[in-house]
Amino acid sequence: MTMTEDRRDVHDRRGGRARFTQLPFAAVLLVVAVAALRIVQYHWREGAALIGAALLLAAVLRAVLPTGRAGLLVIRGKVVDIVTYTGLAAAVLYVALTIIGGPFASS
Repeated sequence: MTMTEDRRDVHDRRGGRARFTQLPFAAVLLVVAVAALRIVQYHWREGAALIGAALLLAAVLRAVLPTGRAGLLVIRGKVVDIVTYTGLAAAVLYVALTIIGGPFASS
């Protein structure tokens, strides 16, 4: 059996599961894309809150899904990933929800 046949065999055995491995990451990116759209439309506070929500979504998906199905949300260990995503989400949400006035004030 050649190396190419070996790779095809491994790919065939994975089947449909490999196709949907990156779905959690795609869901997080979709929320970030909506946030970017809101920021471009001069609603930066809503956009920042959506980025915080995307980070919370990443933390929840990382906590719920097994490592093999979490795709690109896996960076370090499960606990480290969850704590990091949650901490960053809290920081972004804190900034988005508490800053008032200034040059970026929305009416």
